[in-house]
Amino acid sequence: MADLILHHYPNSPFSEKIRLILGYKKLAWKSVVIPSIMPKPDMLALTGGYRKTPFMQVGADIYCDSALISDVLEHLQPTPSIYPEPSKGLARTIAQWADSTLFWAAMAHNLGPKGAAHMFASAPPEAARAFSDDRKAMSGAMTRLRQADAAAAYKSYLRRLSDMLDDQPFLLGQVPCIADFSAYHPLWFTQVRTPVVADILAHTPAVLEWMARMSAIGQGTMEKFDAASAIAIAAAAQPMAVGHSLLLDSTFQDEHGIPLGSRVTITAESFGPEPTEGELIAATRMHYTLSRTDGRAGALHVHFPRIGYVLKAVVPA
Repeated sequence: MADLILHHYPNSPFSEKIRLILGYKKLAWKSVVIPSIMPKPDMLALTGGYRKTPFMQVGADIYCDSALISDVLEHLQPTPSIYPEPSKGLARTIAQWADSTLFWAAMAHNLGPKGAAHMFASAPPEAARAFSDDRKAMSGAMTRLRQADAAAAYKSYLRRLSDMLDDQPFLLGQVPCIADFSAYHPLWFTQVRTPVVADILAHTPAVLEWMARMSAIGQGTMEKFDAASAIAIAAAAQPMAVGHSLLLDSTFQDEHGIPLGSRVTITAESFGPEPTEGELIAATRMHYTLSRTDGRAGALHVHFPRIGYVLKAVVPA
C-alpha cells in the first residue's frame, strides 16, 4: 500500500487528534506541513476546493475531515481499536459532540483577546489580521459563541468530562477510544497553544491527569515530506477502485435523488464553505466519493464523510 501522507500544520487541533491516533496505532506516516490560511494552491490541487485541516493522502486517494480519516486508520490498522465494543456507538456520539460543541466552546475561549495576543505575540500585526480574516471567511453565517458564554460552557463541559473519569483512566473505560481523541484536541490547544488561558483546566485535575495519559501516547513514526513530492505521488498513482479502497462500505444509498455519475459539489455544512466539484462515484451510508482530475495531481478520488457535508447536483449553465 502507498504511504500515509498527512497534510497538516503544528497548531491545528484536529491534526493533533489524527497525529495521536497514528501514534496509538503505531503507524508510520509522512508529514506535509500546509499553510494555516489561504492561499493553499498545493492543497487545492489535491482536494479540489476543500481547505480544512487536516486531510490524508494515500496515493491518488484523498480523505477529508478527521472523522473520515479516523475510520480509514481503523480499517488500515484495526488493533488497537479506537471503536472498541460494546461502546462504539456511544464513543462515536461523544466524538461528534466533542468535535463540534466542545470544540467551538473551547476555541472561543482559547482565541479571545488574551489567547490570541499570546498566539501572535512574536508575529507581525498583519499576521493576526490575516488569520482573523481567513477564519471569518471560513465561518460564513455560522453563529459563534461570545467569549464569556464560551467560558461558562467550556467549564461545564470540562466538569462533565471529569465526571466520566471518576473511576476509570479514559472516558469510556480502561483504554482510549475515538471519544478520547476527539475530546482531547481542543483541550490540547488550550494547554499547549494558549497556555495564558489554560487556568480553566486547573479546576478539573482528573481531566489534566487524563490529558497527560493521552499526550503520552505519542505520534507514531513521522517523516518530513513536501507538497511537491506528495502531488507527484498522486500524479503517478491510480485511485483505488470503489469497493476496494480504505472505505469498506460501497453500497449506494440515495437520499438526494442524485444518481451516481452526476456532476456534484460537496460542501461542509457550516465551517469551511468552499465546495469541491467532481463526478459522484460513491454515496454510502457513511461517505461520499468524488472523481476529479487536476492538471498537476492527475486523476483523484476525493472522499468525504456523509455527516456534516452537503451534496448538491451541479445545474448546467
